[in-house]
Amino acid sequence: MKHLLPPRGLRVVAALAVSLGSSYFVSAETTVTVRTADTTLMLRANAVSPELVEMSSAGGVPWRNHRPEKLLEFVEIREAPSSPSSGIRKIPVHWKFNGPASQQDPQHVSFVYESGSPHLRLTWAWNARTGFGPIEHQIRIENLDAREYWIPLQDSFVFDWHVAPAERLEHLYIEKGADTPSEAGTHRVTIPAGYQWEGTSSPYGRSGKNAPREIIPWFLVQRTGKAQGGWYAGIEFSGRTRLTLQRDGESMRGEAGLDPNPGAYRTRLEPGGSFDVPPVFLGAFAQDTESAGNVMRRWVRQVLTNPRTWRNPNYPLLVNNSWGSGMAVDERLAQRMIRDSAELQLEMFHMDAGWFRAVGDWHPEEGKFPHGLAAIADLAHQNGLKFGLWVDWTQAGLSAGPGALNARDPKIADWLVADPAPDWKPEAFKGKTIDLGAPAAKDWAAGEVQRIVADYHLDMLEHDGYLIARNCDRADHPHAALSGTEKSQCGLANSELADCANSTDVSYRAVHAYYDIQSSLRRQHPDLLLEICNDGGRLVDFGSAAHGDYFSITDTYDPLSNRRAFYDTSHVLPAAMLETYVERWATPRIENFRYMLRSGMMGWLSIMQDTTAWSPEQHAVAKEEFRLYREKLRPLIRDGNLFHISPRPDGVHWDAIEYFNPSTREGVIYVFRGSSPSEPTHTVVLQGLDPDSRYLLRLADGSNPQSLIPDNFFRGRDLQSTGLSLTLPRPNSSELIFIYPLDR
Repeated sequence: MKHLLPPRGLRVVAALAVSLGSSYFVSAETTVTVRTADTTLMLRANAVSPELVEMSSAGGVPWRNHRPEKLLEFVEIREAPSSPSSGIRKIPVHWKFNGPASQQDPQHVSFVYESGSPHLRLTWAWNARTGFGPIEHQIRIENLDAREYWIPLQDSFVFDWHVAPAERLEHLYIEKGADTPSEAGTHRVTIPAGYQWEGTSSPYGRSGKNAPREIIPWFLVQRTGKAQGGWYAGIEFSGRTRLTLQRDGESMRGEAGLDPNPGAYRTRLEPGGSFDVPPVFLGAFAQDTESAGNVMRRWVRQVLTNPRTWRNPNYPLLVNNSWGSGMAVDERLAQRMIRDSAELQLEMFHMDAGWFRAVGDWHPEEGKFPHGLAAIADLAHQNGLKFGLWVDWTQAGLSAGPGALNARDPKIADWLVADPAPDWKPEAFKGKTIDLGAPAAKDWAAGEVQRIVADYHLDMLEHDGYLIARNCDRADHPHAALSGTEKSQCGLANSELADCANSTDVSYRAVHAYYDIQSSLRRQHPDLLLEICNDGGRLVDFGSAAHGDYFSITDTYDPLSNRRAFYDTSHVLPAAMLETYVERWATPRIENFRYMLRSGMMGWLSIMQDTTAWSPEQHAVAKEEFRLYREKLRPLIRDGNLFHISPRPDGVHWDAIEYFNPSTREGVIYVFRGSSPSEPTHTVVLQGLDPDSRYLLRLADGSNPQSLIPDNFFRGRDLQSTGLSLTLPRPNSSELIFIYPLDR
């Protein structure tokens, strides 16, 4: 991850500030400013705590904060270090501002506070890493003493904005697509007096009818009266996090950071060690949520993601995935899929689960792959394809094969989050999770994924399943231990997904180990692509965006689920990173077939069905759709602005997504007619165009593929006011409408 604070404290930040020629020391009670083109923050260094004074956007009404930062108030000493609950003594912490150690310039601010006894240092840093978008914030706590302390929760960000009681406000937040997108997904709700909300995120977004839906760790607040604009905040971390928002009287307040539930958070702070509170970002905007989203996606791309990936003009790729045949994948099937992928001019063959000897034994099953996986990879490369592989590399099984992660092996048993029952057996591709926060487990995993990438000649590595431990009952791992009562209360013996009192600290340390492993993979294999799956959409967050190249955004693959998951997630993450798998779906007519394909073609496209079973007509149509994707759609998906120009898809009525690149002045509208037999015609209202420019609109389909829309010359202002009327004769059909400028 691209840390806001360097591993050895503030010196690198200070050196950077000096190199910019405008850095200077900060005095107590000084107010300083950090800004981008979109966001300006006023910050104050008070004597005992820092304060975010005000946030504003260019031309917008400022948001004024009434709450200084609440810094760590105490630490704990454990007189019996091996006991998680006995012999605990609290020591108050008294912070004092350290002006000479603090630095500021227009893009970087760091206020340093110190405590004499216990001897701690806290750095409160804000960083504008690019000239637009939000500003990042992080807190680091360093232990300068010779003894170990335990520290409670330190929020990443707290706020208390002054709002007039009559001011009209709206709250936007986005669910993860975990398992299957819900009926809601994208939430826009008013914020009346008495409003209270909490959103949580973890490595395993909960799903099911009665389970609370987890969110992508981000939310936005917009003014809806005469004063427009608003602000948003997000957390750059993949562990257990929480955001809150509530409104009372003249106050709108909340917190962002680690989830304090279900138990009181505690974490170990070793002598000479440091604790990095999860980074957050804070942004302001002066227009509407769509303009804020376009800034947000561009910022994620430039600041968080891997620049080497984006330098490849073929990103995002067209992929053929073997999971259409489930666990039955073997050498013959892989060879057939590779040949057909090349014929269709796809760009990667992705082998999903089913190739390995057993769970935890990540070597190819000899009966299925007598010539090994490297031979499959080499065949893909000979056919002009990349080769990707599914691995669930934190899962232990019972294989006794050489190099296997065997849960009964005494050396490995302590890496597990809990002892398996005597009669335990792994499932088809799920075993017992190891705790990556344990150094030995992390070292094994790091070596194993390096071996897999090298031995099998991979261009892409997908991780799936329960990668980051949700809990752990081991007392000798670095995370906080459970007392006997806590262990029995959380029911860990029956479920690895139970919430335990130490779950947040377990996931905090496992996440950092996971980040280290992903970063090491990138250093050793700089052209390797990294897919983040985790049971489809459960690890969609900004920390993962900094350590992977694209996300599987849902574990349900029909057209409606794909469009819903894309509609939701594309509010905050670049469309090129959002993968939808296209599974087999009933397509009695060729219009339905295009509808199925295009429902997965708005971002990263992965086909998950046997393409050799397609009819000759379907094969030809798919090949043309893939050509359109490569030549026309992909450049817009990568570089265009995105607009949600319809309500969220419901599968019954029409829905649409628009891309428009203001640099090339070209765009495309994806239009989908739902199942209703009574809506052959629909009007879409476009966004993002130049009102005074004229545009030519061209259909991809129709009786003639090059046909023009009647009266096909439009002014931008008309398309953005009265809109564009379109007729599709059949339900469950689609159209692509390309936008070209007439006055270049």
